[in-house]
Parts: sequence; structure tokens; C-alpha cells
Amino acid sequence: MEQICGLIKKFCSKEVILYVVFGVLTTVINIGSFYIMTNFINLEENFANALAIVLAVLVAYFTNRKMVFNSNACTFKEKTVEFFKFIVGRAFTMVIEFVGFFLCFNVIGINELVSKSFITILVIILNFFISKFFAFKN
Repeated sequence: MEQICGLIKKFCSKEVILYVVFGVLTTVINIGSFYIMTNFINLEENFANALAIVLAVLVAYFTNRKMVFNSNACTFKEKTVEFFKFIVGRAFTMVIEFVGFFLCFNVIGINELVSKSFITILVIILNFFISKFFAFKN
């Protein structure tokens, strides 16, 4: 029981909780904008997916930078390097999200929102570790 409590305390840090809160916000923006683009604007699913990812990445950068990972980058150069690292990390997971969605929706035939939701959860987990240990590493 003591080990379980230790694991819960380890994984329920302020950083993780804030990441989850802003991750949910980013996910709502990602899936919500995808839904609007495919159902009301009638954009093709893969194109709408790419646009939704870009929008979500921009929201994630601004929320994660100060509110989650408390970035210490002060100079223009430090902020530029940090942003570049963040974008590289997100570009990596964007490829995973794009390919994963394509495989789930187009190849396997899973419903578009189920595909989008499943891949998004995977990407959120990957993005936490990339942000913590690569982009916003103090």
C-alpha cells in the first residue's frame, strides 16, 4: 500500500496535474476544431486533422512554457532555442499523429473521432516527456 501511495504522489505532482489540465484544453481544441472543420466546413479529414494539430501545438506552447514547466528562458536566443526544440518535438509527434490517424481511419476503418481520440491520447503522453526532458529542460 505504501508503494502505491508513493507512486500516486510521484505521478500527481503539480506539474503533471497542470499538464493534464492544459492537455485536456489542448485536446478539446484539437478534436473540437477537427470536428468543426469536418462537419461544418466540410474539409477533407486528413487536411482538417493537420490544421487541428497546428492549432493545438500553438496553444500547447504558450500554456506549457510558463504555466506547466516554468521556463527560465529569458533572452531572445534562449526563447528561440526553446521554441525550436518545442516545435521539433511537436513535429515528431505530429508525424506520429498524422500517420496514426491515417492508419486508423483510412487503412483500418475506425470511426474518425475514435481514431482521432485514440491517437491524441498517445501523443499527449509523448509530448509530456518531450517537453519535460527536451524542450523546457531547465
